[in-house]
Amino acid sequence: MSHILLNILLAIAWAALSGNFEPVNLFFGFILSFIVLWIISFSNPLPNSYFSRAFKIVEFVLFFIFEVIKANLRLAFTILSPRMDLQPAVVAFPLELKTEAGIILLANLITLTPGSLSLDISSDKKILFIHTIKLE
Repeated sequence: MSHILLNILLAIAWAALSGNFEPVNLFFGFILSFIVLWIISFSNPLPNSYFSRAFKIVEFVLFFIFEVIKANLRLAFTILSPRMDLQPAVVAFPLELKTEAGIILLANLITLTPGSLSLDISSDKKILFIHTIKLE
């Protein structure tokens, strides 16, 4: 059985045993079962990508939140400064991603970052056009 499915089943079992199916309790059960499965995985000699992926996802989310905060502060400083030093531009960003899902995820993450907007993807899917408020 895959680890993600086992993790979900253990979270549901946690909620059933506690008699509380609220989202916070399900999330707590998911985190708790993840920790239990992670500890158990140390006794398994086979490498497991589920836990390494989960940690990389958490690391990426924290990195992205930090970058969005930096972009917010940078944009606020630019807008609130007496001399608004705007340098709007459209940038052609070469893509190394192969999958359409990866390209869409990157474009959405860029759009979520303040001061930037994904405009278009070239027909050969090798260039992403990005509008930025301040070219650096």
